[in-house]
Amino acid sequence: MAETLPEPFTLDAVELHESVFTRARDQMLHLARVYPVDRLLAVFRVNAGLDTRGALPPGGWEDLGHPDEDAWGPDDYPGREAAPTANLLRGHYAGHFLSMLALAAAGAPDPADRTLLRGKVDALVDGLAEVQAALAATGRYSHPGFLAAYGEWQFSRLEGLAPYGEIWAPYYTCHKIMAGLLDAHRHTGSARALEVAAAMGRWVHARLSVVPAEQRARMWSLYIAGETGGMNEVLCDLAVLTGDRAFVGTARLFDLDPLLDAAAAGRDVLDGMHANQHAATLLGYLALADLTGEDRYRDAVVHLWDMLVPGRTYAHGGSGENELWGPAGVVAGDIGTRNAETCVTSNMVKIARALFERTGDPRYADYAERALTNQVLGSRRDVTSDDSPEVTYMFPVHPGALREYDNVGTCCGGTGLENHVRYQDAVYFRSAPGTPRVVWVNQYVASTLRWPDAGVRLTQDTRYPLEGGSRIRVDVTGDLELRLRVPGWVTSGAVVRVDGEAQTAGPDDGTDGAYLVLRRDWRPGTVVEIDLPLTLREVATPDDPSVVSLELGPTVLLARSAATTWLPVATAAWRRLDGTLDAPLVPGDGGTWHLGDLVLEPAWSGSDERYHLYLRRSDATIAFAGADPAADSGVPDVARPDGRTFLDTVWSDGGFADRPAFLEAVLRVTHEFAGLGLLGGDEARRVLVAAARCDVGRAGGPAAPGAPAGEEAALLARAPEAAHTGSAPRVAIVPAEAPAVSGWHLRPVALTVSARADAGQTAVEVRVGEAPWTPAGAGPLVLADGVHTVTARAVDSSGRERRVVREVSVDTRPPVTTATVRRLGARGVEISLSAADDVSGVDSIRWKGPDTFWATFAEPFTRALSDEPQVIEYTSTDRAGNQEPVRTLVLPGWGEPAAAVSVTPPTVVP
Repeated sequence: MAETLPEPFTLDAVELHESVFTRARDQMLHLARVYPVDRLLAVFRVNAGLDTRGALPPGGWEDLGHPDEDAWGPDDYPGREAAPTANLLRGHYAGHFLSMLALAAAGAPDPADRTLLRGKVDALVDGLAEVQAALAATGRYSHPGFLAAYGEWQFSRLEGLAPYGEIWAPYYTCHKIMAGLLDAHRHTGSARALEVAAAMGRWVHARLSVVPAEQRARMWSLYIAGETGGMNEVLCDLAVLTGDRAFVGTARLFDLDPLLDAAAAGRDVLDGMHANQHAATLLGYLALADLTGEDRYRDAVVHLWDMLVPGRTYAHGGSGENELWGPAGVVAGDIGTRNAETCVTSNMVKIARALFERTGDPRYADYAERALTNQVLGSRRDVTSDDSPEVTYMFPVHPGALREYDNVGTCCGGTGLENHVRYQDAVYFRSAPGTPRVVWVNQYVASTLRWPDAGVRLTQDTRYPLEGGSRIRVDVTGDLELRLRVPGWVTSGAVVRVDGEAQTAGPDDGTDGAYLVLRRDWRPGTVVEIDLPLTLREVATPDDPSVVSLELGPTVLLARSAATTWLPVATAAWRRLDGTLDAPLVPGDGGTWHLGDLVLEPAWSGSDERYHLYLRRSDATIAFAGADPAADSGVPDVARPDGRTFLDTVWSDGGFADRPAFLEAVLRVTHEFAGLGLLGGDEARRVLVAAARCDVGRAGGPAAPGAPAGEEAALLARAPEAAHTGSAPRVAIVPAEAPAVSGWHLRPVALTVSARADAGQTAVEVRVGEAPWTPAGAGPLVLADGVHTVTARAVDSSGRERRVVREVSVDTRPPVTTATVRRLGARGVEISLSAADDVSGVDSIRWKGPDTFWATFAEPFTRALSDEPQVIEYTSTDRAGNQEPVRTLVLPGWGEPAAAVSVTPPTVVP
């Protein structure tokens, strides 16, 4: 019998009820209702010489080109030095907006909204069709299907291998427009949208089919300029929707063979590649596998997925630093200040869904849950706006990060428009028509599923992810197989009940990202309850066990703090046998939790607070969970030469099957550390006593006093014969003053090193970074600017050594901001601000002008010159907390020459 594979439901088959997801959905639906279609069409109409009807473009990247720019044809480009071009990605945002309107029209809960949004879809499609016809009527372009908000010259220059900066990514924008048109056709039935998209597809074929394969390969390898979005995917869609197989051949013109061949063979070549440029193509490769039957496409995507998840994936589901993928298996080592572009995560969710449909493998649904619940939902600011999507570009993961909200006109602003009106497409899946009825419940979201063709209705009542589990009312008569996903984060078995009676659900055991399967003859109104133990976990990065995230069930918890250096967290005394934490997590105000001194919020909150997605594990002593005070050995959690501490090594596999396995691991690591000279004999015995006295994995809860005596005796009988009996020397690095709230020292800091030992005199040395060791007794060590790794070591008279490492961050200088002013004709200027800080990095740039408040600089802005000079003030702040003195930029009156611009203090003004 053939394997039953899942198929998606249409958006209108699933109705979302109130949950954490509908908050973001409703805020985006508001924007869909109120935003004028004419504003989206403005850049297209200007390019086609049509009336804009008084509408202004959205702004940002989706703004008009330079006033002197013509609607150039493919052969009109006057040259890089003579072309006053701007906003070369314009048109992409309108494509995303069209997709958002179509998706919302299909899935909005209110019939009045659906009617309104369908009307807006039709108006936007009609406007694009009018522009396409107007461009064709000029006879200026290479094919009547050409449609863009700029001239065809960008495509010609790409064929000439022009770099990013001279052009942007013309096929990326082309994809967004075509994808919006196809969404309008699929979700609202617009025949005209399909006609416009098919004409664009024929234009693409006419251009690219005459470009040699070697030249195309070089084009698609260009950084950003060669970014094509999902052009291969929309062309495959056109082949299916129109029945014209020629579009399959066109889709293959976008193959990047070096990447495909390497990935299909399992070779990882992703390091340094632009993440979204390549992630967006994977859906098209899967579509080509379906349409051509060539395994190479599917094999490449499956292997690429395994190269990215989990080895290059942050806890919230994102990947990439500064839009680039890093080395394989490196997460902590790839944390910068520009992590996790939202576009990439959006594409990865789509890829996960596509792979799930082709395999039924729950690991893809697990990723979708992680990414949707944390980065995608958390990318939408918790505000309502009439003109901005209020979504993130980056959702960074460095200490003291801020989410980059707003993003009108950016790539992630466009992606974010779609993300929040399609949550229901990940909740349920079904078997193919004509086969036995099967429903997969992949996400636990309050919702109702209607499958009228099969006579099935499911209603989920749940507060997930705030609580574990869901109550599902099943309204169906007869046979139905219900597959309930047990998330991979569940560490103990899920429990399922039908009408209150516990069930044995098989064949899967539901403990490792599997499914609990219920096969039965149903009656309407049957209630299924699934309980998923919602545990707190400390999850280490693959390349550094000391860098951890805190996760409560599917939710990644962010620690609120203004510090921009690592926050410590000590969890050893809370760790259960399975690696979860029995921690005192206390609910607080505003949807927060308190864990000791930490204030935690869910990654999906949409707040504006500074946060730490990752923390630094920092247990002072070797301790284990338990009520007995002896479960804390009092022995320092010493580290091996590679930086892994005793507790890192014990818990390196995350947890244990049973208590004997835990005790055996502690004994093994104790021998290892004693053999390295890091534990003395007395310390080793105290560690083994702590393990025996602790409650980790003890059946029935805490032991009565004296109960672990047998385990203790057995462990001590196998204690290592350490070379020394007493404790190794104790050594400490102490700064003369506390850092600023950011965690940085804002002036040079003096450090003293102290040590004490049980055995005689102690030799103490210190070094910074990889510098030579120097004696520590000559006076304080003074550190200037930089992030310094200071190591101190103490050796007692019997040769025992202990080291401590402390990271000390110093930044004494503020950043320096540079202003660039560019003339826009006779009466306007464009002002760009950039700042540099080579120590802690730039946190923000702010500016103000006449009659404006201090605003955060996000992108170049324009100012109209007036009769009188204008003063623009600006300043920047670094991540340490240093603020630059305010600078001024004086713009001349409109009749004065450009040279009249003055800047104080001096900066570059071309």
